Amino acid sequence: MSDLKAAFDQAMLDSKNLSERPDNATLLTIYALYKQGSAGDNTDAKPGFGDMVARVKWDAWSKLKGASQDDAMQQYIDLIAELS
Repeated sequence: MSDLKAAFDQAMLDSKNLSERPDNATLLTIYALYKQGSAGDNTDAKPGFGDMVARVKWDAWSKLKGASQDDAMQQYIDLIAELS
C-alpha cells in the first residue's frame, strides 16, 4: 500500500474523531474529496429533487470531476489535519 493511501485511510479514521463538528459546507467538501479520492469521477445518476441531501452531495462530488484521485486524497488528508 502506498504512503498516500495509508495516510488517506488514517485521515478517514481521524475524521470520525474531530474535536468539533465542521460546518455543512466543510462537511460537503470532506465528502466530495473522500469520494473523488476513493472512487474517482462521479458516474452515478443524478438524484431527483425528492432527495435534496443526495443531490447536494452528488453536486459537490461532481464539481471535482477530472481531479486525480491522488490530488483528492492529498487535499482530504490536508483538510482533516487542519480540522484536527
